[in-house]
Amino acid sequence: MSTKGFDIELGSMSRIYMSVSVFIVVLSVLLGAFGALTGSHTLHTLHPYIFFVGFGNLAILILNRYLIAAVYSELKIDTGRQMRYIYGILLSLFMISVSVISDLPLLKALTGLFLMVMVVFPVRDIFSTLSVARIWKQVSVRYYIFDVLFLLNANLGLFALGLKEAFPDSGLIPFFVTQSAYFLGSSFPLSISVMGFLYTYAWKRSPKKELITRLFSIWSYIFVGGVLVFLIAILAGHYLGMMLVSHALLFGVMIMLGGFAVYLNRFFQKNFHHPALAFLLTGLAMLFATSAYGILNIYFYDQLPFGSVPPIRANKMWIYHSHTHAALMGWITFSFIGMIYVVLPAIVRTGTLEMLRTGDPLVKLLDEDIMKKAFRQLTVMVFSSIVVLLAFYFDNSVMLFSGGIVYAAGVYFLRINLKHAFNKDNRRRA
Repeated sequence: MSTKGFDIELGSMSRIYMSVSVFIVVLSVLLGAFGALTGSHTLHTLHPYIFFVGFGNLAILILNRYLIAAVYSELKIDTGRQMRYIYGILLSLFMISVSVISDLPLLKALTGLFLMVMVVFPVRDIFSTLSVARIWKQVSVRYYIFDVLFLLNANLGLFALGLKEAFPDSGLIPFFVTQSAYFLGSSFPLSISVMGFLYTYAWKRSPKKELITRLFSIWSYIFVGGVLVFLIAILAGHYLGMMLVSHALLFGVMIMLGGFAVYLNRFFQKNFHHPALAFLLTGLAMLFATSAYGILNIYFYDQLPFGSVPPIRANKMWIYHSHTHAALMGWITFSFIGMIYVVLPAIVRTGTLEMLRTGDPLVKLLDEDIMKKAFRQLTVMVFSSIVVLLAFYFDNSVMLFSGGIVYAAGVYFLRINLKHAFNKDNRRRA
């Protein structure tokens, strides 16, 4: 394992990634909460950029790489490069913050270009090590590769958005390059990564393995293809197309939610109550809510041209905000916390990817009290998420602020809980 200037063990690197990711999500939530309370346009604009530039890129650059390397051992983990990724993301967060606060769109474009360069390295590494045929052979890796490519495209969108804001009358940048399009595009790689994880560490272990593999293989085409068709329908303003695709995706989400609920119930009965699975199920439930809000967005479509202002009636903007926050606070964040509760203990326990590669990472790696605290964390986060969604409906900034603060505390508890778990593990070894 090459570190190239950084003497960092894999277990330590994974813990650093977790801590930095938690801080970034908490910062994004707090900016949104205080933006709602104070009515600050700057904070309101900045907080989703912090989430996508920071958490979104780190999740794919580091956590996603662990998942790919667990399948193909030829893909080595360079902890030195991963540490440089973290420094690069922190620099990007500084750059995007200055660009938003000081209204410097060219700096925003430079941030997108810098992130594109960072993502090119893992893309080149993957395709120079693995053939397309080998990638396509593994359904899980197919998901993990798509999310890296979608991340590259999302950062290209940030680059183009900065240029369009800097030169609005040039006509060089297409009309569909907008802030809304960038946020929408940045959410896809995270969603794809979660679905690959659900297949690899949950359904793939089902007795009906061949059927599950075939279904997830088909779903990879439906989801990725459906997303692309949906984007085209949005750009064309085709109401029926948007409705058909969104309902098809909602139907797929319903099947996943019901199937995972059955899997979780059987796992809990035969094994033990694993908090990671509960977080993942909650994430799927939030994805269902996200899809439902999305259909309502289309229903109240206002025939406005696609742009920075969402094309929905002004008195229905609570639906748009509920849709985006159910996706980010719910589906993505809940799911990634569930993934971290599986991946990090498996890596820290062995110092390698071996348990993810050949063992069963869903075995009981955490103490009973740690898992109970994780379930309490889940309860607090679900409650605060519901408060936030209700706050949009009632247009209540105090509710929005309160729910955001409690939610941020719930996210930060992930770091506290796992730190206690790893410290206990170290004491037992000593």
